[in-house]
Amino acid sequence: MLSELTIFPGPMLSGRMGGIMFKKRFLAVILLSFLLASCAASETNSIQIKGSDTMVNLVQAWAERYMEKNPGTFVAVTGGGSGTGFSSLISGTCDLAMSSRNIKDKELALAEKQGIHAQEIKVALDGLVVVVNPQNPVDRLTLEQLAAIFTGKIVNWKELGGADESIVLLSREVNSGTHVYFKKYVLRKNNPGSQEEFAPSALMLSSSQAIADEVAGNSAAIGYYGMGYVSASQKPVAVAQEPIGDYVLPLIETVMNGTYPISRPLFLYTNGTPSSLVGAFIDFALSPEGQDIVRVMDFVPLAE
Repeated sequence: MLSELTIFPGPMLSGRMGGIMFKKRFLAVILLSFLLASCAASETNSIQIKGSDTMVNLVQAWAERYMEKNPGTFVAVTGGGSGTGFSSLISGTCDLAMSSRNIKDKELALAEKQGIHAQEIKVALDGLVVVVNPQNPVDRLTLEQLAAIFTGKIVNWKELGGADESIVLLSREVNSGTHVYFKKYVLRKNNPGSQEEFAPSALMLSSSQAIADEVAGNSAAIGYYGMGYVSASQKPVAVAQEPIGDYVLPLIETVMNGTYPISRPLFLYTNGTPSSLVGAFIDFALSPEGQDIVRVMDFVPLAE
């Protein structure tokens, strides 16, 4: 590369002074080349991961442990929603996209148009938890009731055996894979012909933590998010597939055995076959140690 560089030394100097100046300039070029090479090497030892807000804490925990085991490797994790992850993968600004839903056909088509070959890897499972304030006496709902609540057909808690107060609806924003999943499987009951939408009164919040905080401080609120965000400040609701069916709480065992009706896989997406560095991170996430972290973070491992 040095042979391609042109040095303009300014006024010509002869003798010893000219030789000193030339050496200084030559050493400066060598130093610059070394710094550029170092930056390039640093970039090759970094992984950029973007996407699902549901998964961000889990993947951050993986990243921290992976960096401890692999000094010199940097893993950056950023949320923003599954849609943000796919946009970043398609634009080439991340190595891995986190998603709590499958990639959409239109996203896949756009990716292929950009020369991006999205490859899906299932890395964990999750129960989508419906939560209310602990003061709310309502502790069980059917899928039909949930659909009626979030589409605005049921508007007061007294219709469900609760207090006489208006229901405050909380939802993730439309860019969220959690929003997409809840609408598809709860509001629309996985019926491709359904056009059901969230009630206009629903508050679209930017993160799962924002929903958790609002439910904790509002006795009339109801929301939903991944299992990893549940705390003692919210009360998970038991959910039944049918009115005469069993009401099931979102637990690791009920998600794994398929009895909890609102469960889903969690994914990482790569651009085709991952590089050795990215592949090693994925292997770690799928390893026994990585799956132990899944459980510690209150999500569901792929297998016991």
